[in-house]
Amino acid sequence: EEGGEMPDGPANGGGGAPATTEVSAFVQQLLNQMQARFNTMSDNIITKIDEMGARIDEIEKGIGEVVDMCDEDGVDSSKQQAA
Repeated sequence: EEGGEMPDGPANGGGGAPATTEVSAFVQQLLNQMQARFNTMSDNIITKIDEMGARIDEIEKGIGEVVDMCDEDGVDSSKQQAA
């Protein structure tokens, strides 16, 4: 009888359970790889954010020093002008 159902055999997966197990193992392996890549990317992003934070702190410190120098120069200039 030719029709809708194909027999369970090697040509179409060989019985259901082994093929399902193989697919499950493959999917699990892919998920594990994706999780590992996600963790690596996440760690890299956190490292970059920390580095950027340190750079911003250095820039803020430098700007503060420049402002302080300008304030000192401004105070000296106003003293000289007053004299």
